[in-house]
Amino acid sequence: MLSEEPDLELQQELAAHAASFLQLGRDLLLERLLRGEFDRNGAILSVHPGAGGVDSQDWAEMLLRMYLRWAQRKGYSAKVTEYLEGTEAGIRSATLLIEGENAYGYLKAERGVHRLIRISPFDAARRRHTSFASVDVTPLVEDDVEVEIREEDLKVETFRASGAGGQYVNMTDSAVRITHIPTGIVVSCQNERSQHMNRQMALKILKAKLYERMLEERRKKLAELEGEKREIAWGNQIRTYVLHPYMNVKDHRTGVETSSVEEVLDGDIDAFIMAYLKQTASGV
Repeated sequence: MLSEEPDLELQQELAAHAASFLQLGRDLLLERLLRGEFDRNGAILSVHPGAGGVDSQDWAEMLLRMYLRWAQRKGYSAKVTEYLEGTEAGIRSATLLIEGENAYGYLKAERGVHRLIRISPFDAARRRHTSFASVDVTPLVEDDVEVEIREEDLKVETFRASGAGGQYVNMTDSAVRITHIPTGIVVSCQNERSQHMNRQMALKILKAKLYERMLEERRKKLAELEGEKREIAWGNQIRTYVLHPYMNVKDHRTGVETSSVEEVLDGDIDAFIMAYLKQTASGV
């Protein structure tokens, strides 16, 4: 006769096996979704406001906070390497260096234009405004990746850092801005302890952006050979965040949406990321 008493040891063993299988399933799914050359790498994420004036600058700062909170949730290291304050509020631009396994593989899903619809806190008439901000994501490449950066192609400027970013801000003219003259790419770093360290970090970001540009040009040439034409327009937002007249966030690529806007803006964006990765992996 079987005992009616529950076998706690057996239950614990089965629970452990179930957890192990679930983790194996998650690992296999990630292996399938993150197969790109740099998907396992860290990421450089930049946020820039678009049309919408001070509202868009404020929106860009909201996005910056969202990605900082997302990185914290994932246990990643996130460092603000550039932070330019807006004219009245928000930011004119900001760059994050996010280090951790698969950071780029996840964040590449966030590249594009993000749209916000809300009652403007900067409008005395309390009218509804639409704001745009763009997110650019570049893989953090290893030092052994070969990218030629000639000193004569660089315009290096130093300035006094301002705004958020750490205890070393506003003390000396240690912030560094580097312009790569042939391509027009501009990078800056202001939060390291010295001008030398800021220059090294800026060069690291520049190297990653130049490598990404080289890969993009290669992809464009292949697309031309295949007869493809891909238009990337400012108005083609990937996601819309609505705070008024109702609460909703919708990804226009996958159709995933939620009314939990506050949670999303607090960094809970994995549902959007995973849906996009699954869609691209399936070739839809």
